[in-house]
Amino acid sequence: MTPVTIVQGRAYPLGRKNVDTDVIIPAQYLKTISRFGLGRGAFETVRAEPGNVFDDPAYAGAPIILAGDNFGCGSSREHAAWALNDMGVTAVVAPSFSDIFSGNAFKNGIVTVVLAEDAVERLIEVAKAGEPITIDLESLTVTTPFQDRFAFSIDAFRRHCLMNGLDEVGLTLARDVEISGFERQMAVDRPWLGAATG
Repeated sequence: MTPVTIVQGRAYPLGRKNVDTDVIIPAQYLKTISRFGLGRGAFETVRAEPGNVFDDPAYAGAPIILAGDNFGCGSSREHAAWALNDMGVTAVVAPSFSDIFSGNAFKNGIVTVVLAEDAVERLIEVAKAGEPITIDLESLTVTTPFQDRFAFSIDAFRRHCLMNGLDEVGLTLARDVEISGFERQMAVDRPWLGAATG
């Protein structure tokens, strides 16, 4: 997983409430086990609407989505986080998130920032004005060029993992010395556990 300390750039001013995982990535794209290529199907129903933000060249490649309450509700599909990653999205800012989506996003290196509704509305104004937004995990702030500064909180463990690029495999590998030592000691203390069976 790529470490995330600062996410900076344009933002998609989506603003919608109750964006469920079927909107993020429709069911017909769930047949794959690959994390790659799902960005093409992301927000397909939204992209079918004329003038949508995802096809507006002004926001092309934006690493941030600004959304309304309850982002990521619906099913527990991890493909939703994979699709956002494939789009190049590294952070979503909303007043609230589905717990399951928030967990899947974290495990895939996506920062979910909870801010009050009025703060999100202000960020949408900034995004529509064509200005960048900065999300800083070090200072736990979201800022704009207009001196807006919004503080947010995030679970300390999640913050540590995001900033150090640690997914579940990375966390295990970080304990390699201790695990190897434990296995060596187990071979001495309980040799029958490692005995070959025939």
